[in-house]
Amino acid sequence: MKKTISVVALASILAAGTAYASGYRIPEQSADSTAKAGANIAGALGADAAFFNPANMSWMDNEGWMVEGDLSYIYLSEIEYEDNRSAFFDDESKDENFLLPTFFAVSPDYNGFHFGFSLTVPYGLAKRWQDGYGSTFAEKFDLKVFDINPSLSYRFNDWISFAAGARILYSEATVMSNGAVAMGPFGPITASRYMDGDALDYGWNAALSVKPTVESNISVTYRSKVDLDFDGDVLLNTNAFFYPGASVVTDGEVTIPAPATLAVSGSYDFGTVKVEFAVDRTFWSDYEDLDFAYDTQIIHPVLFNAFDAPKIKNWDDVNAYRLGIDYRLNPDVTIMAGFAYDENPVPNDTIGFDLPDSDAYIVSLGARYKLSENSQIAGAILYDYKESRDVRNENVNGEFTNASAVFVTLGYSYTF
Repeated sequence: MKKTISVVALASILAAGTAYASGYRIPEQSADSTAKAGANIAGALGADAAFFNPANMSWMDNEGWMVEGDLSYIYLSEIEYEDNRSAFFDDESKDENFLLPTFFAVSPDYNGFHFGFSLTVPYGLAKRWQDGYGSTFAEKFDLKVFDINPSLSYRFNDWISFAAGARILYSEATVMSNGAVAMGPFGPITASRYMDGDALDYGWNAALSVKPTVESNISVTYRSKVDLDFDGDVLLNTNAFFYPGASVVTDGEVTIPAPATLAVSGSYDFGTVKVEFAVDRTFWSDYEDLDFAYDTQIIHPVLFNAFDAPKIKNWDDVNAYRLGIDYRLNPDVTIMAGFAYDENPVPNDTIGFDLPDSDAYIVSLGARYKLSENSQIAGAILYDYKESRDVRNENVNGEFTNASAVFVTLGYSYTF
């Protein structure tokens, strides 16, 4: 019954990783996508097309299976919080370092059909406020969501292709919070929770790729919303023993959405240069609140207010705008670059330490080198800068600054 833990983690976590991406999305899942700031949809013609645009598998001329493995290192900076009320509430989160592996495969043509497979980590985050005011709300949040995605494409003719696939989402998460929630007659009243678990859920995706000319591509991709249903073990505690139920061990459940995404992208190949522009929309408005149901009634007022009363979120649908460029320096070397502007979904009224999110500017650079007729290596680096954000609501009255991320990806592809 570990899953409940994952639940809380995922919901609040939808924010903790925002130093890297809007909400908890990680759009860049391969070396090419990192190098082009996520503008790797209409122009995706490597094995990573199995994830980014499976309809493009129809335009690939590989005579054998094409596979690619990538490993990304993600660094999230410390986030500084300066309170408007008192320096006593000032705080700083810990920096975060973690690795993200991905894998892609595309089959050769079978009478107009191509089969694709991807293993990615499209959602995730890590955030720790362990020494001060922030730990009351987010002492530790850690989330990884693995997406297993088989897909099938069909080429109707020389200019149109369609693809569809199934998504199997396996999630692991940990959530901890511990701190003062009120002042009592004998000092601070504290509340804490610990959760750790996993979940398994399902969805689907579809893609359409149209080639008006040999040089151009217009693509639309869609990934369905997946309701992440968690149930598991919960441990809640408070030092306010004046009321029964100050310590609770129980089972619980909660549902939070992994939102649908829609991307529209166009690319044009000028010969030595290929340019792609993409707009993707994430439907975060499905995340309206965070409401836990426990098998045991939470009767203690401190624990109820801290962990049982529904938490309003009311996130907004947002867009990201991405520009990517490929420059073929010679037959063996391709230079890539990208720029993106990523809107954040969290309104001022509900933003907190678990999600100190803000709009982001992203720049990236990378290269691909052909080792042989069958193999290539690639490397890329991305920098994500988050704007400072001044917040005033029920729990926060101050400014979050210094949020940023560095993303480094290495990849190897082979056709056999």
